[in-house]
Amino acid sequence: MATRLKQRLMAGKACVNGWLAIPSGFSAEVMAQCGWDSVTVDMQHGVQDYLSMVECFQAMGPHPVTPMVRVPWNEPGIVGKVLDGGAMGVICPMVNTKAEAEALVSYSLYPPKGKRSNGPIRAAMYGEASNYQATANDEILVIPMIETQEAVDNIEAILDVPGVSGIYVGPSDLGLSMGMIPILDREEPKILAIYEKLIAETKKRGQFAGLHNGSGAYAAKMINMGFRLVTITNDSSLMAKAAKEQIGVVRSGAGAIAEY
Repeated sequence: MATRLKQRLMAGKACVNGWLAIPSGFSAEVMAQCGWDSVTVDMQHGVQDYLSMVECFQAMGPHPVTPMVRVPWNEPGIVGKVLDGGAMGVICPMVNTKAEAEALVSYSLYPPKGKRSNGPIRAAMYGEASNYQATANDEILVIPMIETQEAVDNIEAILDVPGVSGIYVGPSDLGLSMGMIPILDREEPKILAIYEKLIAETKKRGQFAGLHNGSGAYAAKMINMGFRLVTITNDSSLMAKAAKEQIGVVRSGAGAIAEY
């Protein structure tokens, strides 16, 4: 049976994804109770390693969120290892070609659809252990990241690779590859036109488009555009933003006595 996240995405419903940069089970436990549909451990740019990923998964386990991972790179060792550790979705950076998408799928799925090695040390603990290998290919989300002009140019070939569930757009790197500053909530007409293209190409194939966002307001706007998996920054940024806002309230409310 597919995860609740995959069921919602395949039904065309929007899902909100949390992002864990902090290597802490407690942070993961708190985030898992905030209403996200899924929570992703970031092993690429977050301060996460494999053991902290497992700790985060253990902390999230009692809560109704789908655990996913952004792996550091498109490499079979780490893709197989995060899946064995319990990830139900793999977001992979810098997938630019059909061949790279095919490689990602092969690392993520068991034969005959892929080349994933057997050994789901944690993943098989959930549900019936003897059944994991029979159901994993249908449950796991394989999500290449679209972060360059090359990937945009190759989007139809990437999406046509059997086993690709959807895509996830990295706005900072996408803009950077086009000579723009690396930011999240982009408004450049050229970028928005690319978003429309990606949404249209995924929709016609029954797939989904995901996007990393800097704010909830922008994420809602992108859902209305057609994105179906939206992330709101990450745990460390959300914590810093909330702390700064409340400190600002105190200093402005208390007046000169609280000013530096």
